[in-house]
Amino acid sequence: MTIDANAWLPDPGRSTLAVAPPETAAGHWAGAPSAVAGDGWIYLAYRLRRPVGEGRGHTVVVARSGDGERFETLLTIGREEMDAESLERPYLVPTPDGRWRLYLSCATHGTKHWRIEAIDAGDPAGFDSRLRTTVLPGDPKTGVKDPVIVQRDGIWHLWASCHPLADPDEADQMVTRYATSEDGLSWAWHGTALSGRPGHWDARGTRVSAVRFTDEGVVAFYDGRASAAENYEERTGVATGTDPAALEATGDRPAAQSPHAGGGLRYLDLVDLPDGGTRLYYEYTRADGAHELRTELRA
Repeated sequence: MTIDANAWLPDPGRSTLAVAPPETAAGHWAGAPSAVAGDGWIYLAYRLRRPVGEGRGHTVVVARSGDGERFETLLTIGREEMDAESLERPYLVPTPDGRWRLYLSCATHGTKHWRIEAIDAGDPAGFDSRLRTTVLPGDPKTGVKDPVIVQRDGIWHLWASCHPLADPDEADQMVTRYATSEDGLSWAWHGTALSGRPGHWDARGTRVSAVRFTDEGVVAFYDGRASAAENYEERTGVATGTDPAALEATGDRPAAQSPHAGGGLRYLDLVDLPDGGTRLYYEYTRADGAHELRTELRA
């Protein structure tokens, strides 16, 4: 199957800084973006992180921008509000009834377990953590986080990163599983959509970050790494398929990466603009080891 993903691949040389990390040192990140265009704005949810031992993923920010580059904060949600040891990628979506939903990836205290919770609101400035609902709890053997959601033909499609928990030393491994829903709250799993390839750059794990349905099938962008040592420095790859539940990685090397430090370029998101263009957002490793959130505009 041939799908040209080049139009959506990051090119850091064409990018602009959207959100800088609060501190300029390794382990301090602004990233894991999820963006939506609507009402004349681009709404962006992203995660702020400190190093392990200093709070990890401590805050999710919801912001908006008129130009896609300069953002004003609408609200913040801290890990304490979510009863979470850490927060990872949020995911922001409009609902069919004109409201908004924010999905939050939450680490369970004292474990390697993750779960996904959801909050509904009338607008992106109105999310209240006290109104959260657990929608993907995982189980004792599996942590689930980092959802990617596409609504199409009345069906909610979800790809989530799943981690094995039987051996804590192996819990960094990840595959992407696929699920569907009629309302975005109750989900039915349909198996593993994408997993690592032994001996390749993505052998240790694959995490889908963005999905496009095309006339030819499905194209997905994913984060991959070869080893546990590369955790937090995933690079971007491309996978395709005719079935959203069965994706196949393409190429023998990352499709996009940073030239700095560990090479991390991850959590790519794609936003369709009213004028027909596309804006890219992704987390990018800097020369000092910090991660920043960058954006590119494609006509």
